[in-house]
Amino acid sequence: QVQLLESGGGLVQAGDSLRVSCAASGLAFSLYHMGWFRQAPGKEREFVAAISVSGGSTYYADSVKGRFTISKDNAKNTAYLQMISLKPEDTAIYYCAAKRVTAGSYYSKIGYNYWGQGTQVTVSS
Repeated sequence: QVQLLESGGGLVQAGDSLRVSCAASGLAFSLYHMGWFRQAPGKEREFVAAISVSGGSTYYADSVKGRFTISKDNAKNTAYLQMISLKPEDTAIYYCAAKRVTAGSYYSKIGYNYWGQGTQVTVSS
């Protein structure tokens, strides 16, 4: 069955960097767009970043633009989210998601077919 497994989360200080990974199995990874979303306590799950099938196009939430970089390695069936200059407000559970079809917005949770279980990122001030 399809599995998305996030890893790399942890506790860091404000200003630090962190890279989270999403290892995919059970799907043709090279045919999927990938997204990262996050959910802080008491808040809705929100869009963070997305990347197209080939990796040629990327999309970011305004709050992370210039600090976060999404990438995918089709040979390794893995997507990444590199985060720099982390802020306490980046604290959340980070989820990766896979989207098969191009139609529909990258920014919406709707349209993503598969989700991981999440990895906790905590940024202390």
